[in-house]
This record gives sequence, C-alpha cells and structure tokens, in this order.
Amino acid sequence: MPIDFLTMNEKAITEFRATGGQCGPPFEGTPIVLVTMKGAKSGRELCSPLAYSTDGDDLVVIASMGGAPNNPNWYHNLVANPDVAIEVGTDKYNATVLLTEGEERDRLYAAQAAELPTFNSYAEKAAPRVIPVFRIVRKAE
Repeated sequence: MPIDFLTMNEKAITEFRATGGQCGPPFEGTPIVLVTMKGAKSGRELCSPLAYSTDGDDLVVIASMGGAPNNPNWYHNLVANPDVAIEVGTDKYNATVLLTEGEERDRLYAAQAAELPTFNSYAEKAAPRVIPVFRIVRKAE
C-alpha cells in the first residue's frame, strides 16, 4: 500500500504545533522543522515537516524523498521561492534557503547521515541521483 504523504504530513504538522515541536511515528525521535513555502507552480502557501540537522546557526534539510529516483515537490518550491517561514520547536522566524553544492553539500549530507543513519540508505537507493541539500539561514530581524 503506497504511503499517503499528505495525510502523514498533516498529522505531523498538527502534532508539532500542539506539542511545541514533537511528533509521533513515523517522525518520533527525529528532529523536525516545519518549512512554510510558496508553491513553485501554484503560488499557494505550503508547509512541509522535514528532518533537519544543524551547521552552526543554520539548519540543514535534505531532499531525499526516502531515496526515490526523483526530488520531492518541496525541492522545486524551495528552488523557485527561497524565502520561507521556519518553525523549530516553539521558535518561528523567516529564513532564506540556499542549495548547497560540491564539498559543502557532501559535508552537510555526511553530518546529517551520521546523526540520522537512514540517510545513508537513502543515498544508496537514490543513486545515481545526487540528493540535494539545503542550508536554511535565518533572516536578520
């Protein structure tokens, strides 16, 4: 039976907002950030719960789509519209996302995979696709 990502994401967003940043299965124990973005084609406001790691003051999200051969829809949204709203725990702020490349991308991917080893299997399953990595930078108030 295919995964219903829309229902799963809606449940995670509701849980996250009700508990100050915690989610139950399948996200339980995984650091989650809510990224609110504008749709690349629709222009609608969309929100995605994403696993994240940190690099200094920045957040890092990986467009793995569970190792699928294609990028998730939110990847295209972030490339087209890099200005986003972030919710991490109870902290809310505006940010800009930057698509990383080369050594920086590889370093950030490896760091997140060290914390969340499932990302190692995603990279293997996705090959030859190189999974994109985004840096989320908080905007100055």
